[in-house]
Amino acid sequence: MQHIKVPGKPAIAIDRDGQGEVLLLLHGIGGNRTNWHEQIAHFASRFNVVSVDVRGWGESDDYEGPLDFDHVVDDMVRVLDHLGESQCHVVGLSMGGLIAQHMLWRRPDVVSSAVLCDTSAGPGEEHDAQWIEEFLRLRKAPLIAGKSPADIAPMVARSLAAPGAPESSFLRLQASIAALHKESYLKALDTVATYTRRLDHASVQVPVHVMVGEHDQLTPLERAQDLAGRFRSCQVDIVPGAGHLANMDNAPAFNNLLQRFLDRVSPPVVAAS
Repeated sequence: MQHIKVPGKPAIAIDRDGQGEVLLLLHGIGGNRTNWHEQIAHFASRFNVVSVDVRGWGESDDYEGPLDFDHVVDDMVRVLDHLGESQCHVVGLSMGGLIAQHMLWRRPDVVSSAVLCDTSAGPGEEHDAQWIEEFLRLRKAPLIAGKSPADIAPMVARSLAAPGAPESSFLRLQASIAALHKESYLKALDTVATYTRRLDHASVQVPVHVMVGEHDQLTPLERAQDLAGRFRSCQVDIVPGAGHLANMDNAPAFNNLLQRFLDRVSPPVVAAS
């Protein structure tokens, strides 16, 4: 697996392995590129698998001003350009799913297919102002009061993990939250909580699939079904035993379901005998 720092302002950190069409993996608000390492190992035999630290996360640089998904999409295009590629299959989880939808709206030309995991059409569209205010208060107040991401990591991780998730999954999620850039995370909370639909889902021409953890409490099955129903033809897969971080809570099942979709939209090449 290669670790690459894609130059520019801000510089973007990626991990990549494999050859073929690009499979671009986008983490959630409490994650980073390392959350996808089971997927890199599984899919690198057939895809050029790329997990990204979004600007302001992990080893990517911080940035001035608010988090703007227009700029994040520009970063993803810059990553593709750096790899010498023009299109990708994008898989986005939670906030990453919002970014994937933003890509479908702003740069549909670079998206071959999209898989939206444990996400929705946007909290700002689906919740009222009181819900958004309370969500932001609960997430931001401890940090504004002086706590660090490491201080809140156990509590937040426990609220997102499935009841029976492996301890290793919980500890990795906790480590991801502890590694958050505090100021970038606070800015991202505002952007994600107030995000409203820009995409006309029914107009999307490429294949789209929705996945959700069986025990996801933040974006549960009914929200996944609502999201899928906005597209012309889109199914929902439930990842058994998983919570909001379905790709980590039950990686084997997640990988199998994702592979089934990818095999349909990008069939493997069978060598001639």
